[in-house]
Amino acid sequence: MTEDDTCELLCLDLPHAERIRTALPGLAALEPVAGLARGLGDPTRLRVARALLAGDELCVCDTAWIVGSSQALVSHHLRRLRTAGIVTSRKDGRMVMYRLTGRGRALLSVLFDADTDTDTGTGLPSGAGRG
Repeated sequence: MTEDDTCELLCLDLPHAERIRTALPGLAALEPVAGLARGLGDPTRLRVARALLAGDELCVCDTAWIVGSSQALVSHHLRRLRTAGIVTSRKDGRMVMYRLTGRGRALLSVLFDADTDTDTGTGLPSGAGRG
C-alpha cells in the first residue's frame, strides 16, 4: 500500500458510515455472489462461457473445438461453471448439452457489454486487462 492509498488523517462521518455498514449484507449472504465471481475467475472458463453466450447451447466436443482446448479441460471448466450456477446441462442421448442460465447470461452480458469499445478484441472496455 502506498501513501496515496491511505488517508493522512482520521475523518469518520459516523452517521454516513454507520448507515452504509448496517445496510451491507453479511459475509454468508455474499457467498453465492462470490461463487459466481469464482466461477468466471479463470480465462478459460470465461472463454467457454463466452462461447455459450454466442452459441446458445453447445456440447462439450463443439465447445472444445471452438475454444481450442481439450475435451477433458473443457468438461472440467463446464462442471465448475455448472457448480457456480452459470450454466445448466441436459443429456441428449449420449451427449451432454450445456447452456447459460438466466443469471449466467445476465452476468456475461454485463461483463461483455455490447456498447463498450472493443478494440482489444475481448469485448472488454479499451485498456481493460492491460498493465
